[in-house]
Amino acid sequence: MKHLIYLSVSIFLLFSCTQSSKPQQESETEDFSFVFMTDIHITEERQATEGFSQAIDTINSLNPDFVLTGGDNIMDALAVSYEASDSAYNLYENTIKQVNAPVYTTMGNHEVFGLYERSGVSPSHEEYGKKLYENRLAKRYYSFDYKDWHFVVLDGIGFTEDRHYYGHVDEEQLVWLKKDLEAAGDKPIAVSIHIPLLSIGSQIMQSPTQGMDAGSIVTNANEVREILEQHNTKLVLQGHLHFLEDIEYNGIHYITGGAVSSQWWQGQRFGMEEGFLKIDVKGEDFSWKYVDFGWEVKEAS
Repeated sequence: MKHLIYLSVSIFLLFSCTQSSKPQQESETEDFSFVFMTDIHITEERQATEGFSQAIDTINSLNPDFVLTGGDNIMDALAVSYEASDSAYNLYENTIKQVNAPVYTTMGNHEVFGLYERSGVSPSHEEYGKKLYENRLAKRYYSFDYKDWHFVVLDGIGFTEDRHYYGHVDEEQLVWLKKDLEAAGDKPIAVSIHIPLLSIGSQIMQSPTQGMDAGSIVTNANEVREILEQHNTKLVLQGHLHFLEDIEYNGIHYITGGAVSSQWWQGQRFGMEEGFLKIDVKGEDFSWKYVDFGWEVKEAS
């Protein structure tokens, strides 16, 4: 079933819909496509590995140029031991090898190792926090070019003094981001970040009058957006909320990309099936659609 709600100032929420950034024009560059898949939450439980493999089969059938993940690739490293975190990373690494295309990874809050005190992990552990992720999967922030587009992957996870996470892009990244985008020149830019920079999620999922809490939105998003708006930024891809929306603000589309796991491998979430985004790029234009890869929750035997 399709849902389409139009809001003011060109903000809209879409389930299973396609949206172009602007009317298609003659392309002076090569076309390409990529997949954005977020909130996989792979685990040996809930038949999640089987579900993720089915998603990968669908992705491979679409033959994208590359795949970009949006964070929370594993079920959890926040609250568990090193052994359990290591096992989760191993499971993800072994399964992601099934993807035929190159894979670029974004870090989510669930990749942070041992942050919660109940994990029993000391902050003195050599791989505490984000170090395990960087040792196993990717740098916490980086950029790359594909054809005429520039892609930026940001780390939007901050730590509180009492060992919890919140949405935050640190000063080190802000300095780097300014330099990186200046070097990109006039190239169209796409950004991936796990915790959203802009969302109406709380209005739909909780209450029309309730704002986003510090764990659900990047708390210094205005600083980040101000930098992005000074350049040819077309697209910000977000995760974390297991929610699908496309907000256009000041010429940038902020797309929260649903979730491969939907309700953490337990069925639909707000009417949204397990899925991912397929994004087709033509020149400086793009279109997207949410792909339901057909996963059905299996009854426990």
